[in-house]
Amino acid sequence: MIKNIRLFVNDNSKSIALASIVKKSFEEKGFNVCGKNFDLGVAIGGDGSFLRMIKQSNYSSEPYYVGINAGTLGFLQEVKVSEIDKLIEEIEEDKYKVDEVGIQEIKVDHGKALSRFYSLNEIIIREKDLRTLELDISINGDLLEKFRGDGILVASSQGSTAQNLSYGGSIVFSDFSTLQITPMGPINSKVYRTLNNSVIIPNKKEIKMIPPNDNNLIVTIDGDNNIYDNVNSITTSIDDKKIKCLRFSHYNFPQKINEKLLSNEN
Repeated sequence: MIKNIRLFVNDNSKSIALASIVKKSFEEKGFNVCGKNFDLGVAIGGDGSFLRMIKQSNYSSEPYYVGINAGTLGFLQEVKVSEIDKLIEEIEEDKYKVDEVGIQEIKVDHGKALSRFYSLNEIIIREKDLRTLELDISINGDLLEKFRGDGILVASSQGSTAQNLSYGGSIVFSDFSTLQITPMGPINSKVYRTLNNSVIIPNKKEIKMIPPNDNNLIVTIDGDNNIYDNVNSITTSIDDKKIKCLRFSHYNFPQKINEKLLSNEN
């Protein structure tokens, strides 16, 4: 049962004002708005606020998560301002849906260290000085391609509608828990042959990317840039770790795509 609510609020006047309304609305219905040990995390702002909520919660699989959109597009922010009372009503009556969304697990082997990360949306790999990126990419040890281009993006299903979409990747239902390798500015010539389209990988299969000569790379994880020298390899997969995203009972993914990407209605 959902009883304890924690608000994760974007640092702008619109989100802060909305947070006061949300807090009052939950408390009037008998919910406890707290700072920790919460059953439901509520991000108020744009998609960045949802990502920060998941990071601050250390990608915990225990609570539910939902977003109230005080930004612009808001793909991760399911709830409109006008739907706050409806959200609380569905929580009270236990009518909501839950999607279990797979979390990408990343390991960067660099120098004599191994760095580990989680990602909800995507990782992007580029050469440190933004020169041509070279990577040998394999799936479960089998060579897929010798990539040459501007960069490589590996998106989760949840992140398929983020930067992945801008680079021509496919839209994937978030509950599929796949990874998608999408090329950024791939090079094709007499010398290099590189895939121009994205490749979708099932969960529990490991993607391994090896640069030549221990390159220095920028690895961007959900918008956060990390620079690594002497990278030996980067591996990523979706295994068993998931988070629980709370949805309205009438949630419909095709309808959401139409509303966010195709409709002229505000």
